[in-house]
Amino acid sequence: MNAAALKQWIAGGKLDETLALLYGTDQLDAQKARYAEAVDEFTALYGDRDNLALFSAPGRTEIAGNHTDHNHGRVVAASVNLDVIAVVSANDSPLIRIKSRGYRMDTVDVNDLAIRPEEDNKAISLIRGTAARFLQKGWKAGGLDAYTTSNVLKGSGLSSSAAFEVLVGAILNHTCNDGQISPVEIAKYAQYAENVYFGKPSGLMDQMASSVGSAITIDFADTENPVIEKMDFDLADMGCALCIVDVGGNHADLTHEYAAIPAEMKQVASFFGKEVLRGVTVRELLDNAKPIREQFGDRAFLRAFHFINENERVGEIVAAIRQKDYAAFNRLIIESGNSSFRYLQNVYANPAPAEQGMSIALAIAERVLAGCGSWRVHGGGFGGTTQNFVPFDKLPEFRREIEAVFGEGSCHILSIRPAGGTRVL
Repeated sequence: MNAAALKQWIAGGKLDETLALLYGTDQLDAQKARYAEAVDEFTALYGDRDNLALFSAPGRTEIAGNHTDHNHGRVVAASVNLDVIAVVSANDSPLIRIKSRGYRMDTVDVNDLAIRPEEDNKAISLIRGTAARFLQKGWKAGGLDAYTTSNVLKGSGLSSSAAFEVLVGAILNHTCNDGQISPVEIAKYAQYAENVYFGKPSGLMDQMASSVGSAITIDFADTENPVIEKMDFDLADMGCALCIVDVGGNHADLTHEYAAIPAEMKQVASFFGKEVLRGVTVRELLDNAKPIREQFGDRAFLRAFHFINENERVGEIVAAIRQKDYAAFNRLIIESGNSSFRYLQNVYANPAPAEQGMSIALAIAERVLAGCGSWRVHGGGFGGTTQNFVPFDKLPEFRREIEAVFGEGSCHILSIRPAGGTRVL
């Protein structure tokens, strides 16, 4: 399908059912305009083609399990209605060319997929790493041209990087491999790209939530075969809106802060002869507090304490969701947030104590939502976003108080998307 025919399909409503599923009916006109604009941008870059395809991969919200995945813990996560989309066409060369809105073109030769240290923390490393993993696993990775645009807030804790990685994986899956690769495998390839090529030691939760989609609980006890269960998590039935507050922080220069969390947890695990903390109990931790503190420091001890309790708390949150016990859900979410603040210590970066926007956002949430909603640090932390479950009748007040401090548009009301990384057309 060429550009003119594709735009006619979009304008004529042929994609309405799919777009409504991904974004909601209230966003239909805006998304049709967005996709049509992306087709125009592709054509301006590469010329018209007869084999255009559309792809989408969502951001994700972490509902529970803050920094547990990288130590083989449990999480609850969901894909959201913010995403990165792509217009794609296969080409006859070995070159993968991807131009993202606001960034220069990235070009990767599939015959040259060696790790390049100068590409650390750059999008091109994610493209190169994902393609390399496809080939390592016996799949194909061929030439293609793509234009992408994203409304996943950068540095927001909604994991724009995972969405981009999953998008690249979905494109290679359908363009080169007839869609034979499962969303779970694509998530693993995406994590490999981020860990090995991008240089960020993330767990698997971000990629899995983006790739699989909907609200899910994941048990990473066996990271090669994670146990994934979809859940019915109806925000309307709960009587709450999911609000992500962007405090204006940025994750760009904080990779070392994130990397320290799994590293310190694994240091404590090594004390018990393990690679990860999964399986260590609070009793064991407390009984060995003195030598652990002496060897690894107090922060490592506290982060291990957070992990063990948070991992158990995830099971309680899953039970509360399934039983529709929303009072228990809110109580447990607040407990999770308090544990992250006090023990995990990822609400603000220690070298920058003057920058505590997230702490302020949490203080406002507690003032407005105490006794009726819940709030916590969101995602990786360190100045990005907070997650809030806000009763509908409190929403105007919550938004007003938040935006008075952080600016208009800082309070984002999201919905849970029922699909992960996908070929839209």
